[in-house]
Amino acid sequence: MSELLNQIEMMIRILMFLLPAVPATVKITLLSFTLAVVLGIAGASGRMSRSKAAGIPAKIYINVARGVPLLVQIFFIYFGLGKLLNLDRLLAGVLAIGICYGAYISEIVRAGIQAIPRGQSEAAMSLGLSRFQLWRYILLPQAFRLIIPPLANEFIACLKDSSLVSIIGLRELTRAGTEYYSQHFVDFHTWFLVGLIYLTMTLSLTKAASILEKRFRIPGMGIH
Repeated sequence: MSELLNQIEMMIRILMFLLPAVPATVKITLLSFTLAVVLGIAGASGRMSRSKAAGIPAKIYINVARGVPLLVQIFFIYFGLGKLLNLDRLLAGVLAIGICYGAYISEIVRAGIQAIPRGQSEAAMSLGLSRFQLWRYILLPQAFRLIIPPLANEFIACLKDSSLVSIIGLRELTRAGTEYYSQHFVDFHTWFLVGLIYLTMTLSLTKAASILEKRFRIPGMGIH
């Protein structure tokens, strides 16, 4: 009985050590994903543009960002560009994750827009809407409803990949777990709780995404 109590006390101590790092993980994820969505929309717009001046850079960005491992991008931005531009750990981590995920979101947004009947775009242009107005009022609102499931998956993946910024010393959940282990050499309990916290957050996001899917579904399209 005393051994069980000791184990419970240890788990509580570890949990109290880890929980203060959770807000940092959430902050990194939100900032990175916001940047990724902005880059994703810009990348999709460039890829679908008739102008080579927009299409070629967008294609290069998407191919490079998707072709280079995220960890390498983190190292390059923090140790490479970071030294030239004086980037701190948070900004470097957010830029690396945002740029990487922006490339994937570009393709998701492009697929969502291409799923919208072409006649809607033609009708909007015939009514005198500009290309910006076409995207703002016709394409993006409908595409958003269609891409909620893959977008939610990318958000969950972004949350988990935020752990990679621990490699450059940015203190978030995984870094906190590493610190506790290095101080107390408690491996199983520490990483079990780290994994449990991540699992709790991802399951919460999955539930939220499911609610959004049902709330914004388009009859006859997407999920049922």
